[in-house]
Amino acid sequence: MQLHCPALDRFVPDGTAFDAAAARTTHLGIGAHPDDLEIIAIPGILAAYASADAWFTGVVACDGAGSPRNGRYADLSDSEMAATRREEQRQAAALGRYGLQLQLGFSSAEARSADLVDCLAAVLLACRPGTLFLHNLADAHATHRALARSTLSALRQLPEDAWPGAVYGVEVWRSLDWLPERHRVALPIEDPTGLQAQLLRCHDSQVKGGKRYDTAILARQQANATLTESHGVDNMAACLLAMDLAPLLENAELDADRFLADCLETFRADLGL
Repeated sequence: MQLHCPALDRFVPDGTAFDAAAARTTHLGIGAHPDDLEIIAIPGILAAYASADAWFTGVVACDGAGSPRNGRYADLSDSEMAATRREEQRQAAALGRYGLQLQLGFSSAEARSADLVDCLAAVLLACRPGTLFLHNLADAHATHRALARSTLSALRQLPEDAWPGAVYGVEVWRSLDWLPERHRVALPIEDPTGLQAQLLRCHDSQVKGGKRYDTAILARQQANATLTESHGVDNMAACLLAMDLAPLLENAELDADRFLADCLETFRADLGL
């Protein structure tokens, strides 16, 4: 796999050769910043952690240099913050036994760049995951939305036989409980060892720096399991909500704008507007 990225960081926790580590991928997550993978791709991380036949590859597109900071991280420069967050992501990959961790090193402003799209296409072609986790198209974070569109553009460069079987755009900033049921997927979280909280705490510059993702994300997932279905008893302990983005691959005439417009029109109809 040839990648031309600003500051590529490649990490294979078990020491397998790079190309072999990519080829064994079954679950792939593409997140904007360090710690996003441990939120949006946790079903794939947990599936690979529990199975000898599944492997998770994580891709972080942007360096997180401009993230908020507090406490002992308050005085870090942008370059120091980027280096800190890069190492924290490596720690999470080692703890979670990821098959491969890639950090591409783009800035948030470059999340829609052609160079990033080309990098993502190369990664997707080399890994050929069965399941892909990315940000959703209605996320409140502009960089997350931009990266979701870049990932979809990269997917459309691939031959059809390299497409994932499932493509999920997962919630982070803004819940997806409003999403019409035909576009919404509930992804169960089964985490008996509490691995997700441990992975999130690897990102100390965020958790200790003033953003308690290690508690807030788990609470949201538990709330989803109860509040997403109003007319039935709980059938799972926790879940993520995601957009089913596979139709954007299957229908060449459907673009992200039309997909979102359909979601919003269906939501309006549900409200009787």
